Amino acid sequence: MAHINLLPWREEKRQERQQQFIASLMAGLIFAAAVLYGVILFANSLMDEQNGRNSFLQKEIVELDKKIKEIETLEEERNRLLARMQVIQQLQSSRPKVVKVFDAIVQTVPKGVHLEKVVRTGNTLELNGVAKANARVSVFMRQLDDNTEFSEATLRVVQRTSTKDNAIRKFTLGVSESKPKTEDGEI
Repeated sequence: MAHINLLPWREEKRQERQQQFIASLMAGLIFAAAVLYGVILFANSLMDEQNGRNSFLQKEIVELDKKIKEIETLEEERNRLLARMQVIQQLQSSRPKVVKVFDAIVQTVPKGVHLEKVVRTGNTLELNGVAKANARVSVFMRQLDDNTEFSEATLRVVQRTSTKDNAIRKFTLGVSESKPKTEDGEI
């Protein structure tokens, strides 16, 4: 005997298609969730890797900041040492200057002029002395001006004091020392 299905076959077919659709939809959702989870894991691993790089860079920045501070202190120390060296070089170059100045004073004092006191203040000398005449004082000033160790002589005071034998002039001169020349010939 032949099988005859009297059940509504269209409805069964529709239910079967609906179950297949729901199964496909669930499989798609599960696949989408798995892909989304994979993407989130990948993004988190990239963020963790970047955070690791950032922390490494922060450590290196801190170390470099320490080195920069050390370099700055070394530069300050270097500048202090250079300043000291410059002072020492100036002292070395001016050391023979005092001897030359006294030698120049001895050579420029004319006959009839006697120095009583020489005071040095910075680069200025104050010379106190006595002379037999005003002309001797002016000759002394001219010789000081002509000497390379001195730059300009100025007469501050001339006093005439009389004694029984002759008149004596007491004078005070100010004279500036010339600047010492360096090895390059510069002042």
